[in-house]
Amino acid sequence: MLGIIYSIFGGILVSLQSIFNTRVSERIGLWETTTVVHGVGLLFSLLMLLILREGNMGKITEVKKLYLIGGAFGVIIIYCVMKGIGLAGPTLAIGTMLIAQLITTVCIDTFGWFGAEKIAFHFTKPMGILVMIAGVVIFKIKG
Repeated sequence: MLGIIYSIFGGILVSLQSIFNTRVSERIGLWETTTVVHGVGLLFSLLMLLILREGNMGKITEVKKLYLIGGAFGVIIIYCVMKGIGLAGPTLAIGTMLIAQLITTVCIDTFGWFGAEKIAFHFTKPMGILVMIAGVVIFKIKG
């Protein structure tokens, strides 16, 4: 249950962050906003690290180097989200992102990519994705 609560909260924050970042980018530019967002994120991250100290930074050498490019993904994600919202609007952009995330994670689960435990593919997975696509299309139909 706690995982669902965190996921709901994360989803709310992703939507809010996307809108906030797009509004900032309308004034200062996309790459400028991306820089500011990551600068603020770095400061907040450092603060939380100093307060919580939950992990062990000394084990960074044990991490597969490929996984360290996640920070670069964050930069590209923020840029793409701002462009998507600016060009397609929040509902279509976020809905499309969610569908893309679901398709990607189904592949990760099905094939066990990046060390994920393999989860058997079932016909309900593409059906669920099709329902999501239909939902976004129906939501965007003007009445």
